Amino acid sequence: MVAFLASTILSVIFYRFVPVVLTPTMLIRCAQQLTEGKELKLSHHWVPLERISVDMPTAVIASEDARFLDHHGFDFNAIVSAAERNRKHPEKRKLGASTISQQTAKNVFLWPGRSWTRKGFEAYFTLLIELFWSKQRIMEVYLNSIEMGDGIYGADAVAQEHFGVSASQLSRSQCALVAATLPNPRRFSSKHPSAYMKKRQTKILHEMRFVKKLPKRGEDK
Repeated sequence: MVAFLASTILSVIFYRFVPVVLTPTMLIRCAQQLTEGKELKLSHHWVPLERISVDMPTAVIASEDARFLDHHGFDFNAIVSAAERNRKHPEKRKLGASTISQQTAKNVFLWPGRSWTRKGFEAYFTLLIELFWSKQRIMEVYLNSIEMGDGIYGADAVAQEHFGVSASQLSRSQCALVAATLPNPRRFSSKHPSAYMKKRQTKILHEMRFVKKLPKRGEDK
């Protein structure tokens, strides 16, 4: 137990300062590509938060976690709302309530899945990154490690692959479109958006007007 606590805490502290160049999800997706006989693809370019469009954090907050700057890793209001909706409408697709902090913990330290064991580890690592990382660092790691397409990870990779620009050059509209794909980036494409994606993009653009903007490093929330 002592070894587990020490190793996990040290790994979280380590990634507070060091870029995350490879995640378990990336390795698992590569293995799946090989198993399915597909061409191996892993497009990932780490860039500092300052070299990502300021609209990208706003877009993912509007899309994924409106209270990101206010909670400490878990949005209990969203959890209750999702549970109530799932109870009332069991025939519909289950809603989740994972925050950006939880998704970051999962992407960097864990594996995809829905088991209670993995959720338990996710909660543990979420507490650790909220304790040792700033909100800016959580967002930086999230925007560099999140899956944004088939074999595409992070804002700079999707900007180059889908729009032919760098992450810093993404427009407000493009940021909203990328954020619109995040519930299932392997199914929905920001390069060839469907009518449903464009509808989500419009909704996110509207919500971006009302969410709190991510402060610069060193600034108060």
